[in-house]
Amino acid sequence: MKIVFTGGGSGGHFYPIIAVAEAVTDLVREERLIAPKLYYFAPSPFDQQALFDNSIEFTRIPAGKLRRYFSLTNITDFIKTIVGISSALFALFRIYPDVVFSKGGYASVPTVIAARVLRIPLIIHESDAKPGRANLLAAKQAAKIAISFDSAASYFPKRVQDRIARTGIPVRKALMRAEAEGAREYLGLASGIPTVLILGGSQGSRKINEAVISALPELVSFANIIHQTGPGNLQEIQGLARVALANVPHSERYHPFDYLSEIALQRASGAATVVVSRAGAGSIAEIALWKKPAILIPIPESVSHDQRTNAYAFARTGAAVVLEEENLTPHLLASETRRIATDPTIAADMGKKSAGFTDPDAARVIASALLSISLSHES
Repeated sequence: MKIVFTGGGSGGHFYPIIAVAEAVTDLVREERLIAPKLYYFAPSPFDQQALFDNSIEFTRIPAGKLRRYFSLTNITDFIKTIVGISSALFALFRIYPDVVFSKGGYASVPTVIAARVLRIPLIIHESDAKPGRANLLAAKQAAKIAISFDSAASYFPKRVQDRIARTGIPVRKALMRAEAEGAREYLGLASGIPTVLILGGSQGSRKINEAVISALPELVSFANIIHQTGPGNLQEIQGLARVALANVPHSERYHPFDYLSEIALQRASGAATVVVSRAGAGSIAEIALWKKPAILIPIPESVSHDQRTNAYAFARTGAAVVLEEENLTPHLLASETRRIATDPTIAADMGKKSAGFTDPDAARVIASALLSISLSHES
């Protein structure tokens, strides 16, 4: 058996692929099948260690973005996509997989088009409440369409509705549950006070970082702050934090990280009283599985079509509040965080309401479908 994964450009596209690959490995072992060869087709490996840990072979396939606004780079990126289609055709023909799994995003387009030309079965997964263009284009050729939000189904053509199933969002095994035991010692947190976990997405968020730095004196007055700044931002944030917290009591309660490993994120989520986060579908799924109250700050709709829709879909359960980026001020961030983190009744009620928002078996359901198609294709 051979399975090709494609998609990428962000952690929200990449890490669900890793979750499905983990589930494929588990099912193969449980059902005593011959382990399939796994491949990842994308412009970059995104996280080489995660690919290595899951025995996934990376194949570089160029791809270009199609921006929603006029830009000369749309022309060069279109050429990249054409080159990528040729590369994907050659690579797919060489290994001829039994099935292709696409998470969508611009990185998936060349491989999906090549799979259509070669008549290789395709399964797609849409994480967001409002599907992206790549998955909408791929829907007609897909044998199965997995979605995470019921509302996403209405965006797909009528002719493919019978192929759609709500699976939820695949989450890596290590992040399926928060690990509270030893979290405070592991992260050096003060005891007896709430802990706020701030996540700006896989690349970090300048807007959130700026608001956090300005709000730090108030935030550390009542809580530990675990702040994921994003790769490349840590030094700058540490310097700004030293200035913001100069002569401020409890400055040692601020803990910035450029990136939180799986173990660190397990512990951080276990210690967290409330999570402040962007509104990527994967982030929301993790927060829901952790059963933590959330403050969501979606990327503006002019930049990302999906996060605002995701945020309000989750907020309707009562598990989260939404702060629009255009209204985000340090005082508002600090006051909302304090309101939830320092009131155990509010925090517990919001945490309970997150239960059931996403399916913890999502990765296994998708992996089972991939193996089913692979086995039938082999025979």
